[in-house]
Amino acid sequence: MSTFKYSLQPPPAERPSFSPGYGVENTAPEGLLPWEWVTDRLSNSRNYWVCTTGADCRPHAMPVWGVWLGDGVYFSTDRSSRKGRNLSVDARISLHLESGDEVVIIESAAREVTDLDVLDEMAEQYELKYPGTGLKPEDLNSATNVTYVVRPGTVLAWMEKDFLNTATRWRFGQNHS
Repeated sequence: MSTFKYSLQPPPAERPSFSPGYGVENTAPEGLLPWEWVTDRLSNSRNYWVCTTGADCRPHAMPVWGVWLGDGVYFSTDRSSRKGRNLSVDARISLHLESGDEVVIIESAAREVTDLDVLDEMAEQYELKYPGTGLKPEDLNSATNVTYVVRPGTVLAWMEKDFLNTATRWRFGQNHS
């Protein structure tokens, strides 16, 4: 396995604001989720949903396979796929897990990955997570394929069964997204 390491220091967790229609006024820090709760779910999720918008402003949601490498979720797609075309025009993205019970949402921008060491690490981790795929680093960035990383911009997380107490937000600096 590669020794390439990633590091991400989260900002302080905070309570997200709620629309008055929810009737919620909980601003107490008790119950905020730890960052490790988020990274555990990002690491262990099999599928991620990515939501993009194209030049025609139509929204598009699609599940993808990917890996959390400590600083973002990395996924690959065909450059001519709708999400690939959308991201080439507008890098803004929302990425979330399948679960509506243990929620993690990243709002950010997707960035193309071209660094060969990073692509090598992604291919290794991808094979560990999805055995038998045989993904090679050269498959991840080519004339037909592109790899993106979605690093946290704003992250929202909660446990649905205790939404009012666990709803948590992290706001990363603009340079990170």
